[in-house]
Amino acid sequence: MQSLTADGRWLFVTRFTRMFGYGFLSVVLVLYLAQIGLAETSIGLLFTFTLIGDTAISLWLTTRADRIGRRRTLLVGALLMIFAAGLFALTQDFAVLLIAATIGVISPSGHEVGPFLSIEQAALSHIIRPHQRTSIFAWYNLAGSFAAALGALCGGGLAQVLQNSGLSPLDSYRANVIGYGVIGLILAMLFTRLSPTIEVDAIAASPRADWIGLHRSRRVVLKLSALFSLDAFAGGFIVQSFVAYWFYVRFNAEPALLGAIFFGANILAGISALSAARLAKRIGLINTMVLTHLPSNVLLMLVPLMPTLPLAIALLLVRYSISHMDVPTRQSYTMAVVEPDERSAAAGVTGVARTTGAALSPSIAGALLSQSALLSAPCLIAGGLKIIYDLLLYRSFKAIKPPEERV
Repeated sequence: MQSLTADGRWLFVTRFTRMFGYGFLSVVLVLYLAQIGLAETSIGLLFTFTLIGDTAISLWLTTRADRIGRRRTLLVGALLMIFAAGLFALTQDFAVLLIAATIGVISPSGHEVGPFLSIEQAALSHIIRPHQRTSIFAWYNLAGSFAAALGALCGGGLAQVLQNSGLSPLDSYRANVIGYGVIGLILAMLFTRLSPTIEVDAIAASPRADWIGLHRSRRVVLKLSALFSLDAFAGGFIVQSFVAYWFYVRFNAEPALLGAIFFGANILAGISALSAARLAKRIGLINTMVLTHLPSNVLLMLVPLMPTLPLAIALLLVRYSISHMDVPTRQSYTMAVVEPDERSAAAGVTGVARTTGAALSPSIAGALLSQSALLSAPCLIAGGLKIIYDLLLYRSFKAIKPPEERV
């Protein structure tokens, strides 16, 4: 971390600022939309279009970022955050909100959306040494996780303080929306601090790239995208809300306990990313991804078989302590096996593949959870599919080494 250049430090600041903003808004976004009169079905439709719009715009921007300029593309993303916040704060018209959700950048879940993650990963990979990449990505992910948690805490706290001071719930939630726009403005100013060092030679790159910004690495990226989509599809069966619901139905766990469980789980997941970098230096990126993911998936399949609540919690926490070690290693590997002028596009294409895969399975999981006899099926299906992903990943990419592992 001490070896980061000024650009690298600015990229950490922009990541922290953005994730703080996502957490700040996400905690009250549904409450705000309900206060302005939208029904639950309309809110669900709005979020669906948010996902669709984010996927399309992110793909378009990230696959062109290395040619039109990374700083310029990041700035466009920040302006889209301001655009979305402005329309959400100024109107209650569903059609206008639909436009804002589709074109703008807004995060209902508090997780990363927009073109930022892909381009920032490409920029970081461009300005650091190969052997630093996995470790830097681990800290980068940890910074984002803590920023989102802090943003959610501040967003909920602000709304509560404003209501206690006499403001209506609607106006207090609107203050969060306006705050999100202000954070987008700050983010835009921060992106202007980046230097041309993060850019690639767009003139040399342009003639070789296809419509999705790839050339030499096209086959590798598409194969990785297919596998990452399978992993994300499996993960959609066990999103945090579904797992919490399983604990509630299976063991009658109270909300306070559920909050404590997942607070601890997410802290363990964030810390585990740091140990992934050390392990990858010893055994390699692909081996780290597979050898940590496989046991975590076995543990996932064992959780619903536990007879008591303490055993189920313990197994889940152990699973979280290793389940996210593949995140920085996956990101690092993708950046390592493509050309420098393909990195933004590669991250964008693989990211869109994950988003698409994750969007397909929750509806299936919801149907399974509605049947008491199939209550444990989502964990078993997710674990099985993830094991298949691990084996296919190892078979397909064990021989393709990143530069730092070829020596």
